[in-house]
Amino acid sequence: MKRLLLLLLLLCCSGSLLASPADFILQQQDGALLAAHANRLNPGQPWLHVSVAEQSLTLYDQRGLPQKRYTVSTAKNGVGERVNSYQTPRGWHRVCERIGDDVAADTIIYRRKVTPWKYTPQLAAENPDKDWILTRILWLCGMEPGKNQGGEVDSYDRAIYIHGAGQHVPFGTPTSRGCVRMRNEDVIELYNLTANGIDVLISEEN
Repeated sequence: MKRLLLLLLLLCCSGSLLASPADFILQQQDGALLAAHANRLNPGQPWLHVSVAEQSLTLYDQRGLPQKRYTVSTAKNGVGERVNSYQTPRGWHRVCERIGDDVAADTIIYRRKVTPWKYTPQLAAENPDKDWILTRILWLCGMEPGKNQGGEVDSYDRAIYIHGAGQHVPFGTPTSRGCVRMRNEDVIELYNLTANGIDVLISEEN
């Protein structure tokens, strides 16, 4: 502390003082400072944030620092929690089941079972209304009773997933039937970087 005060005094006397002591201290930091976004549900734990406004999914580490950011596609019908609304539910969730360990990209998952079939653009063109679930599933459980857990608003019972989707999907635009769609290579990476039980916040905020 004495050395810091002495250095500040010398800088002041030499006419090269920074705008404030805080500016000087920030200049001494190693590398750029990143904004931290701590896990508000379980402080000190990594978490995911799905931003409906930005159509993005961000992975934060235990310090709240962003590690990965992906472009996604949430529900065409907007946000909402009720069953059969085909909307993306808001609030805190947790990944409570994971399906698709080591499955090849574009593998079709039907009713949560890995099939021997592969998605192709031709198959998508022949079935334009099909909501293809591919490659990996991170199945979400709501953590807020009455909002996204229980009764007519239960995200788990609604089968709300983070999952892979085909190349026909216009990522960055809401097009799904409630789930969070990701590019296949992205959902594989996310699956490998996270563990079952990771917290997930879905919000309309950036």
